[in-house]
Amino acid sequence: MDNEVKKLLKDVLIALENIELYIGEKKLYSEYENNFLLQDAVERNLITIGEAINLLLKRESAIAISNARRIVDTRNRLTHGYDDIDCSQVWNIIINHLPTLRNEVQELLGE
Repeated sequence: MDNEVKKLLKDVLIALENIELYIGEKKLYSEYENNFLLQDAVERNLITIGEAINLLLKRESAIAISNARRIVDTRNRLTHGYDDIDCSQVWNIIINHLPTLRNEVQELLGE
């Protein structure tokens, strides 16, 4: 694995850690839904994750990340379809998909 791939994977991991920090241990949807600042912070980090995955796919199209294309598509929706973002869909990503992504990235990095 070259240094650029490692850097991009670390960027994903940092963004995942940021989201976990912002959401907190309680992970309450009601707190997320009613906090627009929190939503902005999470969405910004999801955009970072999507862009890093997009660049990773260009370097290593067979990288072992589940739903890599869907991650990039989510980034595109957050960036270009900002007026059609459903808070519950973002929450679903946070709860159901980010833990898997975190495990995959850590495995790729050997952590």
